[in-house]
Amino acid sequence: MASADLRDELSCSICLSIYTDPVSLPCGHYFCQGCIGKVLDSQETARDYSCPECREEYQERPALLRNRALGNIAERFLSTQTEQDGTGIFCSYCVHSPVPVTKSCLQCETSMCDAHVRVHSKSAEHVLTEPTASFSNRKCSSHKKLQEYYCCEDGACICASCCLAGEHRGHRVELLNEASEKKKKKLRNVLENLCPEREETERGVQRLQEHRREVVEKAASETEKVTALFRKIREQLEALEKQLLSDISRQKEELSLHLTNLIEELEIKNDELSRNIRHIEMLCNMADPLTVLQERESDGAAFCGVEGSDNDGREKADVKVPVVGDLNVEMISKTLVTGLAGIVTGVKGTICGQEDADMLLDKNTAGDASDIVKKEMVPILVTPQSNDTGAEGSGLCAYSTKKRKIPQLVNNKKEQSICHKSLQSSDSLPKMSQLTGNPRTSVSDSAIDTRSISVFGQKPTYLVLDTNTVGNDVSVSGDRKMVSYSRRAQCRPQTRMRFQIPQALSTRSFKSGRHYWEVEGSESGGWMVGVAYPSIERGGKQSTIGNNKKSWCLYKLDDFYTVIHDSKGYHLSDVLSCRRIGISLDYDAGSVSFYELSEPVRHLHTFKATFTEPLHAAFCVWIGTWVRIIN
Repeated sequence: MASADLRDELSCSICLSIYTDPVSLPCGHYFCQGCIGKVLDSQETARDYSCPECREEYQERPALLRNRALGNIAERFLSTQTEQDGTGIFCSYCVHSPVPVTKSCLQCETSMCDAHVRVHSKSAEHVLTEPTASFSNRKCSSHKKLQEYYCCEDGACICASCCLAGEHRGHRVELLNEASEKKKKKLRNVLENLCPEREETERGVQRLQEHRREVVEKAASETEKVTALFRKIREQLEALEKQLLSDISRQKEELSLHLTNLIEELEIKNDELSRNIRHIEMLCNMADPLTVLQERESDGAAFCGVEGSDNDGREKADVKVPVVGDLNVEMISKTLVTGLAGIVTGVKGTICGQEDADMLLDKNTAGDASDIVKKEMVPILVTPQSNDTGAEGSGLCAYSTKKRKIPQLVNNKKEQSICHKSLQSSDSLPKMSQLTGNPRTSVSDSAIDTRSISVFGQKPTYLVLDTNTVGNDVSVSGDRKMVSYSRRAQCRPQTRMRFQIPQALSTRSFKSGRHYWEVEGSESGGWMVGVAYPSIERGGKQSTIGNNKKSWCLYKLDDFYTVIHDSKGYHLSDVLSCRRIGISLDYDAGSVSFYELSEPVRHLHTFKATFTEPLHAAFCVWIGTWVRIIN
């Protein structure tokens, strides 16, 4: 009863249901917000507003005041009643208040609470079941009797009359409970198969979700990388454009200044010639011979070089106009191509995850610093050699040449020719006999061909680079068979074995026997190959192979060879025809020989020495060059 009283207090007098968003009128009565809103809307036409509960009238549409506390109480009561009711079916005999049912009688088609179940008929016809609001589907539609059996053949629930005289007569039937248990057993078996499948599906969903997250994260990372890469490319292109425009503007200013000076000089000379021409024409037009002759004698300086003009054999005046060069388009194009190649190099290095990828993968883009410097030093003005303008023109050319030097390229040239300068520091290069004691064998003397490589004893020795010795300005390929100069420091850990210059040794050393290996180097620039003791210096001028007593090397600079040992070198007269070099070491005999693997093979030089330590293969690369071991 208490529940029924509380329900009445929480019910709206308009819809007779539990309050939904309760609001109050100024008179203090509560209604559902939707219900009272509709009532006030219907009263709006007559402009006569009143409370549906107490009929109190208002001059204007009354303001509605929400009561959150009452709304919370109504919601909690409604949820509590729903939990107690369970099925939402109430006792058919409790008319004063809704009471949850516990059983339903299929015979009477009524639902009852505990109190009414106790007094209900106990006869067999009154079958009590779980609470239900639908009684028709539990009775046979043909005989209006309770369905007690299940026809296994037709798969239908039937009554007793259907089994005895109906359409299911003679069919195999079972009690509903037995048929239900059999079906439940089958369903449990199906459930046992479905549960693992569902678990596997859930795991698959988790894996796919994880993969989706990885794809999203990777896409975000790649987007950031690509954005940063293109931002860097734009910055480099802008810097290159600025440099080229600056070079063009500088050349234009230099040429314009020089041309302006030359034009002013020629204009001054032209004015002077015009005055002389007018004066001479005036004399030629005079009729008085005395005046003509007196003017000639008094102004002899004005006619300097004009006297004897009547003579046919007199040479004509030679007006020397300097030949002025044009914009150095070749230099601009070279700077553009070099700059773009550098940008492409950086992009390849970023994508491939290594520095100087173009040196390792695209040999044709390797920069020739010395060639660039030579082109940069070409004068932009060409003047003829003469007493008048030649000195001036050559002076301006020298000034322009100095102004057009690019510090970066000059530094590259200096780095590339360190070993070459060290050779020039000696008084004079020794002759061949001072190095080896025997002359170099020529092609005709040795008659070596490609197939005679087998005379070196065995196939090429397997070699790889020792990364603990590689300098920080050297990039090493993944297979450790290729080194290239790197403009960016590699930041490798500093060890006592690491060179401070772009140089490296092999991991393998030789202290006896005969060994042979082949290398290939870049077409332009300078690089060095040879052998060295492990005790070679790691820093300073003496650390370069060939600049000490602990190493022997072949130095290739552009198209020429030099062999070096103990800072003494010998320039080979032959121009190289092949970038592949064969190196043969006979430790016991004390010889190191270098061969150019052309067609036919050329013997370049052989060092003779008594070796006192194990020997490593040695490699040194300078600006824009690379060397690769060929096994």
